[in-house]
Amino acid sequence: MTGGVVYIVDDDVALCEGLDALIRSVGLRTRCFASVAAFVEAEREEVAGCIVLDVRLPGMSGLDFQSNLQRFDIRLPVIVITGFADVPMSVRAMKAGAVDFLTKPFRDQDLLDSIAMALARDAERRAAEGNLAEIRSRYETLTPREQQVMREVVAGRLNKQVAGDLQLSEVTVKLHRGSLMRKMGVRSLADLVRCAELLKLA
Repeated sequence: MTGGVVYIVDDDVALCEGLDALIRSVGLRTRCFASVAAFVEAEREEVAGCIVLDVRLPGMSGLDFQSNLQRFDIRLPVIVITGFADVPMSVRAMKAGAVDFLTKPFRDQDLLDSIAMALARDAERRAAEGNLAEIRSRYETLTPREQQVMREVVAGRLNKQVAGDLQLSEVTVKLHRGSLMRKMGVRSLADLVRCAELLKLA
């Protein structure tokens, strides 16, 4: 789990200190905040991370914050903790996408397991977004004509049909197709289609 950062949002100073020591003991970094407002205003690191979020907080509650993560443009996985759990509360948290819902006092290992799961989830999201950014960057290097040919090809059109649609010779279509596949870094039509799906062209 080394390399990730865990944001603890809890106004209980003693608990924050205890969680900080526990989480740092497994090689992770932590940052503690006493309120949602303090966390939202802070700068976040561009590494895999997650939020350990208490339900009862001054100002906006943890559950209200969790429901509004998109509004704050925060996509970190959330682990909800509380000393006052009830079934509706846990259902609400899990429906809103919480990785876990832990009632205080919880076992250290349960929290560490949830953090490991949350960090893995965030790392996967970041990798996927990085891959999409690379594909989008490659697509933008295509000429407008190559982009047209790509859209036709991934729609299942044959070279002859593409030539007819775009009023080009079949040889020219083949040249554009070869060029765009090199620029996109793909070797097969299946790979090109996958790129198009990620770009929402197909």
